[in-house]
Amino acid sequence: MNFNENNLVWTRTPKTYTIKDGLISITTEPGTDLWQKTYYGFQNDNAPVLQMATSEKYFSFVVKTEFASKCRFDQCGIVMYLDSDNWLKASIEYENDEYQRLGSVTTNLGYSDWATTDISASVKSMWYRLSRRESDYCIECSYDGINFKQMRICHMWEGAEEICFGVYACSPEESSFEAKFTHMEITECKWQAHK
Repeated sequence: MNFNENNLVWTRTPKTYTIKDGLISITTEPGTDLWQKTYYGFQNDNAPVLQMATSEKYFSFVVKTEFASKCRFDQCGIVMYLDSDNWLKASIEYENDEYQRLGSVTTNLGYSDWATTDISASVKSMWYRLSRRESDYCIECSYDGINFKQMRICHMWEGAEEICFGVYACSPEESSFEAKFTHMEITECKWQAHK
């Protein structure tokens, strides 16, 4: 399986975007987000998502993100979006001029969770790697695209057959910024079986 820009399909197309020569650029629109119910009570399911489909059970997907986020909750990253109630994502969410939240969300059967760690607001680039082993998934991050660190291992209740995966960007509050995605690659599964 190879990463091919021609195989990408939008779920909610943004007004402004570019797909060309290994670069995907998305300009976010205010009030866009992905979240379901937990804690906050609201349901937001209007972020633009660009993905390809596969039935491959074992693989890894890598992407580099660069972003000019500047408003609370601005975010961009990697995603595996099946439908409104079943998806996962990893991103950096801007909080203020001191720190951001590097985190991941798993949404199963209509309920989201959010696991984070605080990082410097000066960080404006991050690599992500999503790996699949049947219905189980691993998300990793890297500052240099070489040394990846585990962020999350999770199970997707609806993620056993064909899935869709790719990138997303959104601005939940009254903001807009440009998110860039490069170095997209699909490889053999880098997440080794547990022994």
